[in-house]
Amino acid sequence: QVQLVESGGGLVQPGGSLRLSCAASGGISSINRMGWYRQGPGKRRDMVASITSSGRTNYGDSVQGRFTITRDNVKNTVYLQMNSLKPEDTAVYYCKADAILQDYWGKGTLVTVSS
Repeated sequence: QVQLVESGGGLVQPGGSLRLSCAASGGISSINRMGWYRQGPGKRRDMVASITSSGRTNYGDSVQGRFTITRDNVKNTVYLQMNSLKPEDTAVYYCKADAILQDYWGKGTLVTVSS
């Protein structure tokens, strides 16, 4: 059983930066890919960024060039560095782990971009 705990959300002004963290525990060896998704008010949950165990990354079109996903395999933690934040980035950000038998989700952390 994999547990995911996100942290790092908060209120930031447009143009600012935040770094989200997702710490994984339990069943770590079964995880292939980890990623971040987000769900804004009244919107569907969309993929923001993902990273495989080998370090291959993938980004959503709206965050390409502004967000960077990294992975620390020693700490079992995935990070999302978010720069040049826009009001439309406001959402609950969820961490997801793709494991061998099933996928796991964290509870989410709220990011609000507002002046």
